[in-house]
Amino acid sequence: MDVTDRKILMQLQQNAKQNTKEIASKIGLSVTPTYERIKKLEQQEIIKSYVALVDRSKIGKELIAYCQVTLSKQQKKLADNFKREILLLPDIMECHQVSGNFDYLLKIAVNDISSFHSFINEKLSIIDGISTIHSSFVLDSVKDTSAFNL
Repeated sequence: MDVTDRKILMQLQQNAKQNTKEIASKIGLSVTPTYERIKKLEQQEIIKSYVALVDRSKIGKELIAYCQVTLSKQQKKLADNFKREILLLPDIMECHQVSGNFDYLLKIAVNDISSFHSFINEKLSIIDGISTIHSSFVLDSVKDTSAFNL
């Protein structure tokens, strides 16, 4: 990946609805090579998908919580089961296996505190092998981006 590819990726991260002509104009390249580079980035799966970023407050997802989850044992069977179950829960936006004092960090988006309480009690805490769940709630977002600095 060279400087031109990085410029293309920055443009697409800013606005994926831009057409190839607009991107080409902004990066100083003609349309055909820009199109070919975008297709190559897609084929190499550097560009994984195109999505719409939604304003969560306008769809009722007012509460963002981060949960630190610790499993009861460090066993492959428990970890595999946990991962399978997490993939079935659409309120979980992100799940990361991490190092440190807990095993997984979850980002959860729900309507309100009552929805979160139900989610924890009826969906998350019933997953076999979870030992502890520590939750923190987003009070204010100082920076919230999905774009990588290239």
